Amino acid sequence: MEYVSFMSVKSIEKLRRVMRSELCNRCGSCVGLSEGKIIFNDREGKYLPQQVADIDDQHADRLWSACSGKDFNFPEYNKLFFANSPYYHKYIGSYHSINIGYAIDDEVRRNSASGGILSAILIYLLENNRINGVVTLRMSKDKPWLTEPFIARTKEEVMEAAQSKYTVSSVNEILPDLENFNGELAFVGIPPQVQSIRKLQKINDPAVKNIKYIFGPFYGNTLYFSSVVSFLKTYGEKDYKKIKKLYFRHGEWPGNMRIEMESGRVIELKKFHANYLIPFHVLKNSLYCTDFTNEFTDISGGDAWAPVYEDRGKGFSMIIARSKAGQEILDEMIVGGRISAEAIAEKDAITMHSHGYDFKKRGSFIRIKFRKLFGKQVPDYGYYMRRFGLSRYLMEMVISIMFMILGTTLARWVVEQFPPGFIGQIFEKARTTWKNSTKKIKRQQLG
Repeated sequence: MEYVSFMSVKSIEKLRRVMRSELCNRCGSCVGLSEGKIIFNDREGKYLPQQVADIDDQHADRLWSACSGKDFNFPEYNKLFFANSPYYHKYIGSYHSINIGYAIDDEVRRNSASGGILSAILIYLLENNRINGVVTLRMSKDKPWLTEPFIARTKEEVMEAAQSKYTVSSVNEILPDLENFNGELAFVGIPPQVQSIRKLQKINDPAVKNIKYIFGPFYGNTLYFSSVVSFLKTYGEKDYKKIKKLYFRHGEWPGNMRIEMESGRVIELKKFHANYLIPFHVLKNSLYCTDFTNEFTDISGGDAWAPVYEDRGKGFSMIIARSKAGQEILDEMIVGGRISAEAIAEKDAITMHSHGYDFKKRGSFIRIKFRKLFGKQVPDYGYYMRRFGLSRYLMEMVISIMFMILGTTLARWVVEQFPPGFIGQIFEKARTTWKNSTKKIKRQQLG
C-alpha cells in the first residue's frame, strides 16, 4: 500500500506525494522556501502547490522538514516546547491557564471574531516594543476575494487582519520575508501553519529565527474558494472578480458573511446561516487535522460557546495560555487593564467545546482509520485515540457519507438553486437537531 512505501523514497518524492494528495494543508512553507521552484497556480480552485523547477536533494530535505501535512509528532513537540507547562489534557494540550475574556478596547472587541483577545495581544506587544511586526493574514489588496500574508507593524494593520477567514490560505509562503526582517516577530496562524513553524524551529532553520511568539485561533475547518463562488451564484452574481470587499464575520459577534461588489451591491448573511457552505466546500485535509485548540501556540483563543456568554452578545473568547511567556503576557494585560479575563476549570472548557473536541479528537482519528482502510496515505501525529463505541463509529460513517455526497458537483448545483437565507435556516435547524440527537454520543467519556 502507498502509506507503507511512503518512507522509503527521497524527500522530494515524499513532498510531491503530499502536494498531490488530500494531506496537503496548503500552509505555504514549501512554496515560501522553494525560491520560486514550487508555486500555487490555482488559488481560486484546488489551491495545490506545484513544482515548476528541479530541486536538489539538500533543498528538498529542508522543504520536507517543514511539511506538516504528513507528520507532526504531538508528544515530541509537547516535550520540546511545553515541558514547563504545569497542566496537560489529551484534548486541550499543554497549558498554564484557561480563561474566558475579552479586549477592554471596545473597537478591538467589536471588530474581531469573538472577544478580540488575539488582536489585543498583538497590539499590546507592538505598542510596548516587545515585537517589531506581526506575521498575519488579510484580504488581498489586488485580489480582494483572496487572502494574503503580510507583516503588520501598527494597530491599524493588526485590525486590518482581524476576524476569521474561512477560506484556504497559505501564511507560510511569506517565510523568506521573515528571514530578512530586522526585528522580532509574532506569528499568527491556524494549526497546520503553526506546526510547520514549530518543525522549522526544531531544526533552527534561519527562516524562523526572528519569531518570538506564536499565537492562533481555534480551528474547525477550511473551505475552498468555491464556497464564495457558490455563495455569489445564489444571489445572481457570476463574476467573483467584481468583489470589492469580502468579510467572513463582519460586524458585531457572531457576525455576518458580507460581500461588497464593485457595483455597490452588498450581500450579507448571518454567520450561522452561512455555515451551510461547510459540507459542500470543506477542504479534505481539515477533516484529518486533530488539533482543535491550536495546541502549539503560546496563546490560543476561540469563541466562548455557552449560553451564559452568547446571550450577552459582543463576543467572549476562551483564552488558553500555553507557555510561560504566554501566561506572562496575559497576566500583564489583565493587571494593566487591557484584557478582562476570568479563569475557568478544565472540565468547563471541555464541556463548552465538546462538539469541537469530539469532531477533531475523535472524528478525525476515525476518518483517518477509514482512509487507511482504503490504502491511502494517512498523517502520523505520534499518538492515536481509540476505543470509541460502536455508536460513535456509526455516527462518523453518517458524517463521512454526508461530506462525500454534498461535496459533489451535483449537490453544489442543487443548493445553488435556493436562496441562501432559506438554505441557511434549514441548515441551522438541521444542525441543532443533529447536535441534540448526538449529544450523548459525543459527550460519552469526554473529559
